[in-house]
Amino acid sequence: MASPRKKSVPTPEATVPIPEEWLGKIHQGDCVQTLCQIPDGCVHLAFADPPFNIGYEYDEYDDRLDSEKYIEWSRAWMAQIHRVLSPAGAFWLAIGDEYAAELKIEAQKLGFVCRSWVVWYYTFGVNCKMKFTRSHAHIFHFVRHPDCFTFNGDDIRVPSARQMVYNDKRAESKGRLPDDTWILRPQDCPEGFNADEDTWYFPRVAGTFKERAGFHGCQMPEQLLGRIIRACSNEGEVVLDPFSGSATTIAVAKKLNRRFLACELSKEYVAMGTQRLANIAIGDKLDGAPEPKVSAPSTAEGKPLSARKKKPAPPQKSLLPE
Repeated sequence: MASPRKKSVPTPEATVPIPEEWLGKIHQGDCVQTLCQIPDGCVHLAFADPPFNIGYEYDEYDDRLDSEKYIEWSRAWMAQIHRVLSPAGAFWLAIGDEYAAELKIEAQKLGFVCRSWVVWYYTFGVNCKMKFTRSHAHIFHFVRHPDCFTFNGDDIRVPSARQMVYNDKRAESKGRLPDDTWILRPQDCPEGFNADEDTWYFPRVAGTFKERAGFHGCQMPEQLLGRIIRACSNEGEVVLDPFSGSATTIAVAKKLNRRFLACELSKEYVAMGTQRLANIAIGDKLDGAPEPKVSAPSTAEGKPLSARKKKPAPPQKSLLPE
């Protein structure tokens, strides 16, 4: 009787070297055409925040494609991501409600395995009148191989509720790993959004924030990208972003001592993103709070506790007859 075949499991090190001339820059042009020129299996981690096809005003891209055409285009660039990833590589996809389900299915058809469906909950969502205000995006964590991939859990631990709320001596000193929950204000519910859950709280990068690059309307928080890059790559490995935009992915990759490359259609965004990269160095701190729940002020009656004025006690009504 023939012995069963052993399943072939790749190793994280089984990666094809990428030509050095491709690294450390934003490549201007169509991402599918650019990715076609990159060798197979040379990227350790890819993060994509593509256009959502919701009519956003880009300078050199039409964000109002026919639905079938948008899905076909998404399938084309994701196929190239699958090809350039190493056998043990990871692919993270940020997408809105409109096409989250469709793109997840297309990615799985291409051979990706979904490890997590993360919900990014953010504050400063755009106010709506006839529906609930949107304050989330979907972030899928895909891998090429179900049994071999990089996941540095100890590098992304955050404080647990036992540490933050209860000061419990039994709490794990290193914290817990980074849920699907309705919540009004995360800073008023410190036991919510725990580290072992798949709903992440990071404030959206609003126009008044210090970390705002200023030239792109859809900027991801550096700390969110930091969590993904720390978890799914190691120093010296290659990080790819096919939609550079504000260049946040590769800026964080540079700060965390990863090698990197990106694609971007807009000539203006390429120039500004390149300047952003030039102004940072390996080892620079990431912008934003590492754990936003800890840094967010508690509130009472809509005001920070430190600024809240004590109200005089109301007069007590006598229970004795007058």
